[in-house]
Amino acid sequence: MRRVALAASLAAVAALVLPQAARADHGPLRPDEAASTWSFSPLVLTFAGLAILLFTQAMVRLRRRGRADHAPLGRTVLFGLGLAIVVLALISPLDAIGEQYLLSAHMLQHVSIGDAGPALLLAAVRGPLVFFLIPAMILGPLARVRPLRSLVTRLTYPETALIIWMTAIAVWHTPALYQAALDDGVLHNLEHTSFIVAGILIWTVLVDPTRRARVRRAGRIATAVVVFAAGQVLAEIFLFSGRPLYGAYAAQDERLLGLSALTDQRFAGVVMMVEQAVTIGLFLLILFLAEDRAARRRAATQAVSARVRP
Repeated sequence: MRRVALAASLAAVAALVLPQAARADHGPLRPDEAASTWSFSPLVLTFAGLAILLFTQAMVRLRRRGRADHAPLGRTVLFGLGLAIVVLALISPLDAIGEQYLLSAHMLQHVSIGDAGPALLLAAVRGPLVFFLIPAMILGPLARVRPLRSLVTRLTYPETALIIWMTAIAVWHTPALYQAALDDGVLHNLEHTSFIVAGILIWTVLVDPTRRARVRRAGRIATAVVVFAAGQVLAEIFLFSGRPLYGAYAAQDERLLGLSALTDQRFAGVVMMVEQAVTIGLFLLILFLAEDRAARRRAATQAVSARVRP
């Protein structure tokens, strides 16, 4: 298993030198073709395979140690759903439709790879499982590299993660860079990568998969509120702008689904608003329920202790 994991890691690194492979060159598509256009990117599929391999070996190793309680099968469902959301957003017809016809489809792709997918993936590996994701033969040497450990720690500070997340959202949605990313494959790869990385960082702060509680509950709630508020700013710009912001979607000879550019832009705002309300709302609900259960356990323990005292 270790050799397979190492081989997969090397394959993923090799794939990084072929950035164009991450984004298929769809070419001009008619509206009736876009809905059936899949782009089976070698890079995306390579990293998906690596993720499955690492998660599987982590589950197996932890369960073999007799800690099935830390590696329940339900985590596989969460992980599979999160990975499916990210992969399908990148290789399904959503990619072609978002690239050439609908801003709302492109927004759905962005929130899938930068928010919903990372949230589920981090929830799936929380607890001891996260420490088993990287095989010991790789994790050991990495852990001894102090600059790398320091960098990872700094990147998962709430302030740092928030700055990276908000910068990615703000910069890539400026009209000039948005159009540039649509026109250039390498830049588009960079855009998608930045959304995924920013999403992983911010949800690492929120989910706290290592359970070290470096950020207290109040800090995680505050971070979630800031993320939601920042996302709503972009959503409201799309909703209330009186003109199309992106020329690529305004200058089309054929309209997919008959949507005008302005209506499509407003739908993009709705997509952003609803997706954030669902993900952040569920996170806060789960956080409050977990805190309530912990408070009940503490109260029950104190009650038992009080009864057994002489």
